Amino acid sequence: MVLQSLSPFSAPRPDLEQYSTPAVISSDLLFEALARGDLEGRKVLDLGCGTGPLGIGAALLGADKVLGFDKDAPALEQAKANAQKAGVEVEFRQAEIGDVHEEADTVIMNPPFGAQNRGADRPFLTAAMGCAPVIYSLHLSHTEDFIQRFVKRSGFTATPLKRYKFGIPYMFEFHSKAKKEVDVTLFYILWKGVLE
Repeated sequence: MVLQSLSPFSAPRPDLEQYSTPAVISSDLLFEALARGDLEGRKVLDLGCGTGPLGIGAALLGADKVLGFDKDAPALEQAKANAQKAGVEVEFRQAEIGDVHEEADTVIMNPPFGAQNRGADRPFLTAAMGCAPVIYSLHLSHTEDFIQRFVKRSGFTATPLKRYKFGIPYMFEFHSKAKKEVDVTLFYILWKGVLE
């Protein structure tokens, strides 16, 4: 309910694929991470945080420290206002994804799907794997095999946990439908060293 009450992007940018993650998907991702012991008392990063729902949710669920990173200044301003509204402390930083080198316990993210810029999710995966041994990330379902191969090269495994219908409302001129649904998969990405 708290996530649903947060303000979305006031001026979303199509080049950054700024679609707000539906609250039901955000909360499901967060409860998966909580159930596996990856949020409470942990340092958590939200990469490509946008207006902050995942990071704010992590803070609400007991994360020890939460940092959100995004390149878009207006989105970060909205994220700060949302965190204040939710009554939690989240540190938001402006940065290009390739410049994020922050050690953490867990990364949570809904990166660009690559619909506008093919492969736009790859730099987010690379950054996440450089920051934390545990990652929860949303990707287009038809890319599942690719995601598994991509992270394997860096010594990680990617387990598909759940699939969702991700509703994208009519937001930009190039949209032809009032709402489009795409199939997305929540991945549990784990450094193999954690398993040993």
